[in-house]
Amino acid sequence: MRVFVTGASGFVGSAVVQELLRSGHKVLGLARSDVAARSVLAAGAEVHRGDVGDAESLRRAVAQVDGVIHTAFNHDFSKFAANCEADRRVIETLGAALAGSTRPLIVTSGTALVASGRIATEDATVPDVSPVPRVASEHAAAAVAAGGVNVSIVRLPPSVHGEGDHGFVPMLIAMAREKGVSAYVGEGRNRWPSVHRFDAATLFRLALEKGATGARYHAVDDEGVAFRDIAAVIGRHLEVPVIAKSDAEAGAHFGWFAHFAAIDNPASSRRTRELLEWQPRQAKLIADLNGPSYFRH
Repeated sequence: MRVFVTGASGFVGSAVVQELLRSGHKVLGLARSDVAARSVLAAGAEVHRGDVGDAESLRRAVAQVDGVIHTAFNHDFSKFAANCEADRRVIETLGAALAGSTRPLIVTSGTALVASGRIATEDATVPDVSPVPRVASEHAAAAVAAGGVNVSIVRLPPSVHGEGDHGFVPMLIAMAREKGVSAYVGEGRNRWPSVHRFDAATLFRLALEKGATGARYHAVDDEGVAFRDIAAVIGRHLEVPVIAKSDAEAGAHFGWFAHFAAIDNPASSRRTRELLEWQPRQAKLIADLNGPSYFRH
């Protein structure tokens, strides 16, 4: 297949590009800058210059391919709600461009949107109304599916880890360096699921190749790592105290990240593994944190 990948030079998207090329697919990668274009070319993919905010550019790309994997997302949390609404529009544009065909569209979402405090399964749906604006992506996917588009969803866990990670765990490491302590909230028993980016990339490919219309898949290897265990590894490597923060203290310590530091989001991928024969093979989160890449500096 010839596949259009948004976010093709990003942390997850670049792994998806590599996975697709290794498996014999051809890739058209979206790139909005010269740096991104060079990265996509170096991986062996073809470049489509443009931006997810440019609907006409997206339509031109979709017209050239057999399927679409949408991994791009603006992670500037200072304008999180606006970015989520922008993602809704991107999915609607991609869906409209694919309407009338069976070509697959794979949309990215997150396990943290469902079933807080109990094990999130693939069957769980996001609420119609939520304080978390990221539900917009799944709402958009449902809307285009209702229009007959062959769309499915891959939910990523709070930690997608591996070489080059610039997500939540590196944020925690930077915070611990700055404040001189590695903290958790309450007893730190809240759980984060996780997956290595290369295992996530394999799942995106499998969803493209043999996923079902309307399906939701969980890119989850670790079902739930206790947050205090993550904090403990960070504290040991940085040689700083590992301490608890009360709910009242969490906001001052973690800032906007306090919600994520306290989230309890165990998640299952049992159904995903059965349906797509997906089997994670990379290091789990704690093993990866104890490897060479997270504490080099």
